[in-house]
Amino acid sequence: MELLDSIDMNQHLPAMIAWATNILLAIIILIIGFWIAGSVNKLIINIGKKNKHLDDTLFRFLGSLARYLILAFVFIAILNRFGVQTASIVALLGAAGLAVGLALQGAMSNLAAGVMLLIFRPYKVGDFIDAAGCFGNVTEIDMFTTILQTFDHQQVIIPNSQIWGEKIINHSHYDIRGVDMHFGVAYGESTDAARAVIDGVLANHPHILKDPAPFVEVETLNDSSVDFLVRPFCKGEHYFDVLYSVPELIKKALDENGIEIPFPHRKVIMVNEST
Repeated sequence: MELLDSIDMNQHLPAMIAWATNILLAIIILIIGFWIAGSVNKLIINIGKKNKHLDDTLFRFLGSLARYLILAFVFIAILNRFGVQTASIVALLGAAGLAVGLALQGAMSNLAAGVMLLIFRPYKVGDFIDAAGCFGNVTEIDMFTTILQTFDHQQVIIPNSQIWGEKIINHSHYDIRGVDMHFGVAYGESTDAARAVIDGVLANHPHILKDPAPFVEVETLNDSSVDFLVRPFCKGEHYFDVLYSVPELIKKALDENGIEIPFPHRKVIMVNEST
């Protein structure tokens, strides 16, 4: 009886040693895999922190993506140690990934657009932008959406694909902005006198810069008015203050100096056919 037990033990001993070896190797592979995945993740994130021209969000996403890819290969290697046919599993994962990709086609489009926005950075948090038919202050940029805050304190969430495929106007890109405005005076008024009044208003405004000098010139001879193009320059943070304060100041100054601001009118000539 003891002889039979000894023979049976000798028969199963190689299999037990093989399983023990595989378990030990699987644990080692798992530990090394987690260490490599964590190190790669930290390395990519640190690269993003050192590069001030690119957004940290992109590198955090790329670091997580690299980590999960490494872990996927680690688990496949572990299964392969135990004799599991991983080819079918890889094919199944590929098919599942394709199905998920087709189902989330819109989300993937937003993700791709988000990656491009974070790489090329046409705008950043804190900028005032006009994009996808919306205007506001950028409060957040993530991989799928851009969040704006409007002047009336509404939150606008825009899918990144709608922004990347359209025109983007970044009002905060340059430190100094030109503010275009148009003012009309009557044909009977002196353009030199009107220009002097406008120049005086611009010179006394606290937020309008002396250099570059404001541009004030006649732009159009309209049906009932001589139109001036007025372009003062200011710092970006004062753009809207200048845009919404100067027109009233110029209106009051023109009135005080007796310069007429015309309204559209027509001259009608009556013809008496009986005569």
